[in-house]
Amino acid sequence: MGSIDDNPVPPSKKFNTSLTDFSTVHEDKTGPYAENLTVDALIVGAGFAGIFMLKTLRDLGLRTTIFEAGTDIGGTWRWNCYPGAAVDSEVPEYEFSWPEVYSTWTWKSNYPTYSELREYFDHVDRVVGVKKDCAFNTVVVGARFDTEDGVWRVKTKDGRVTMARYLVLGTGFSAKRYIPPWPGMDKFRGIVHHSSFWPDTEIPVANKRCAIIGTGASGVQITQAWGPRAGSLTVFQRTPNLGLPMRKTALTPESQNALKHYYPELFRYRETTFAGFLYDWAEKNTFDDSPADREAFYERVWNEGGFRFWVSIYKDNVFDAEANKESYAFWAKKTRARIVDPVKRDLLAPSPENMPHFFGIKRPALERDYYEQFNRENVDVVDIRGNGIKEFTETGIRLEDGTYYEFDVVAVATGFDVVTGVMTQLNLQSISGKPLSEEWSSGAQTYLGTTVSGYPNMFHIYGAHGPTLLSNGPTSVAVQGRWVADAISKIEANGVRYINPKSEASEKWKKRVLELNNKTLFPTTTSTYMGGGIPGKVVEPVCFAGGVPTYAKEIREALDEWDVGFNIVMK
Repeated sequence: MGSIDDNPVPPSKKFNTSLTDFSTVHEDKTGPYAENLTVDALIVGAGFAGIFMLKTLRDLGLRTTIFEAGTDIGGTWRWNCYPGAAVDSEVPEYEFSWPEVYSTWTWKSNYPTYSELREYFDHVDRVVGVKKDCAFNTVVVGARFDTEDGVWRVKTKDGRVTMARYLVLGTGFSAKRYIPPWPGMDKFRGIVHHSSFWPDTEIPVANKRCAIIGTGASGVQITQAWGPRAGSLTVFQRTPNLGLPMRKTALTPESQNALKHYYPELFRYRETTFAGFLYDWAEKNTFDDSPADREAFYERVWNEGGFRFWVSIYKDNVFDAEANKESYAFWAKKTRARIVDPVKRDLLAPSPENMPHFFGIKRPALERDYYEQFNRENVDVVDIRGNGIKEFTETGIRLEDGTYYEFDVVAVATGFDVVTGVMTQLNLQSISGKPLSEEWSSGAQTYLGTTVSGYPNMFHIYGAHGPTLLSNGPTSVAVQGRWVADAISKIEANGVRYINPKSEASEKWKKRVLELNNKTLFPTTTSTYMGGGIPGKVVEPVCFAGGVPTYAKEIREALDEWDVGFNIVMK
């Protein structure tokens, strides 16, 4: 299978920009690469979601195959190999709950790097056998359900057609990269890559003039990696990242093995918390505490690190504007003290009176020494909110006001067409013949955040209208994955040809998603929770904002009485 380097950038392109750039024609025509392959279930994507579904459906006795656009298993952690890439959920909450896997594995730290996560997925493969049922460098470019035969016909870029009773999209929320159409990128003579299409080799930055465009999680991590090494580093920022201290610590095998008898309870517990972590909101509201007690509480949670200052502070923090301002003021005080230059300080960590948006309604990055990087003489930040990038030239980047910067290496950390773009890029067609991209042009429509009306026997995990971006990935995958498996078992046991969500049920679910979202502060700014900032894309909530336990309860009730929300067609 090799690495991503086995898929060189096409000669007509400066750098990879699409999943189809990784498609290859396979000499092997056997197993998962067979032409005219017929399976019970076809899964798209070999990350946490895809692998969870592969094992779970195989355990049900279903012939199951994964199509993966990349070169190996691991999903995000095969693509994200940019400098400094690491996970922002702690272990053991960020891993599979299978005893045969965790009993024979230990981590080096509580926040693994991408390379260690790749090792973990290889371990998963050795234990449960994943790769034997995967077709790599296989990019889905079309799919439509045949109601007469009760099967999906799925086309791939290399010309194969596969038939499957069930189509399961384990593609997550970040499989469609967003690269703004800046003129001149193909003419730039230096090195340029999108963070999620990064080559699997080190790019030297010593004595190089480097740029990072974007300050999301990947931009933060690349800054931490390049700041100490680059000749010079310029970070182009549109919105400051309200990052939180990670508090990364080394772990020993002995300390982990001593706790593994508690793991079954921990994995059950993570499904009882709002965001699927091993911690949850405080029981009190912000102003239930005195200012002194509130300060002490913030201090304690801050020192504990990770996302705790996001989803284990006061329970009204993402619902009440005045309460939220208190948490932002604490964040600003802590963060501004770390930045020496007053101009950089105001750009990176605005004062409370200049709060860029409510705290926690854009996903904060976890950082180690991000803000300290800007105390280096070789590291600068440039505000492009009102003065955007106009074009690339052969030697650098020009802003709208004419300001020009010369660079040797550019990291495009502009994120993704988040959540919905993952599914609309697959050229899925409904039973009426309309493409999903057209049907969702005015907004996403799902039923239960797992199915789509007009797409029978198709399921999606960690995508539109599920907890997704508001939850720990493996937690949502387990909750949704078990539901999908139980829905398929119910279909198989009852002689059903297919189930198709009713349009009125989808409309009702969409209203539920809107209702929950409108109770929060999320609608007050454009963010990934509102579909991202892609030009021309509808601004709308794309995640279920009621928390993992509420979500699990509601989708289970819907499966118990499935004839309410689904048209059920018998064989």
